[in-house]
Amino acid sequence: MIEKTKLYYLYLKDKLTVKKPWDMVIIFVLNVLITIPIFIILHQNIIELEWSLHIDRILLFIVLLVLIQLILRAMRKITLISIFLYLIALIYGTLFGGYGFQTVFEDYQSMLYTMSYNPYPQDIIIDRLLPFPNKSKVTNAIDYTNPKVRNFSLMAVNKHFKDAKGYNDYLTIIQCFSVFKEINNNWNYVSDPKGREYISSASESVKYLSGDCDDHSILMAACIRSIGGIPRLIHTDGHIYPEILIGNKVDLETINYVIKKVLFPEESKGKSLHYHIDERGNIWLNLDYTAKYPGGPFMNEEILSALTLN
Repeated sequence: MIEKTKLYYLYLKDKLTVKKPWDMVIIFVLNVLITIPIFIILHQNIIELEWSLHIDRILLFIVLLVLIQLILRAMRKITLISIFLYLIALIYGTLFGGYGFQTVFEDYQSMLYTMSYNPYPQDIIIDRLLPFPNKSKVTNAIDYTNPKVRNFSLMAVNKHFKDAKGYNDYLTIIQCFSVFKEINNNWNYVSDPKGREYISSASESVKYLSGDCDDHSILMAACIRSIGGIPRLIHTDGHIYPEILIGNKVDLETINYVIKKVLFPEESKGKSLHYHIDERGNIWLNLDYTAKYPGGPFMNEEILSALTLN
């Protein structure tokens, strides 16, 4: 009985052992497949040192690659079992909504693209800002529950980016980008009556998509709010523009890739995203009427006050 068990073990060991040089090739491929998701997790959860050319992240990837290579070489006799278990884990994640093949691919794309761009953030410390001008009038004008505003938003959502698949966690933000595209592609700047500040409600502006910067901001904020997004208005010297909450730096990586490679590739080609980071670490993306893509350049950098709608 012992002899049979030993023979069976030797037989199984021989079958599961990959012959040279293919064992090293398979080990390296497996190493890369394992290193990528581990690196992405670490990249998203440890503090960036902000070295030039992302040297800290490059060193992290190299260290992981070497470490996992050594581990896999030490257990190369069961390489096939390791591959089988890894594939089972990814298949399970793909079928049941966990970390699967598509997630690895999307995270890897977003990570690589984000490491290659140079955004222009600016911090906003809310406590240091001034009161928002005409706050009550502006807040009342953002009538996001009005059926005209809601129906306009639904029209925009069904008109733009319906084919953008694979980003379910960011569906609401992508739908808000549909609203941005519809409004900014059709907005006609019209000044207020001379000597008077005229504040249009969103349900009024939605008919002609015309008005000045505060009318545009009110309409954008109302439409975004009507479909579940979180907008805010920024007041600068002589100008008001809208922003949308996209989350934290991890979310920014995905949103940056989605904007520049999926939704607005032509408009944003060779350009950077412009956003603000508040005192809680939340990232707000510029949606000004002068921007051709979400995160376009700021018209005015000086921030006087902010009005958040949530």
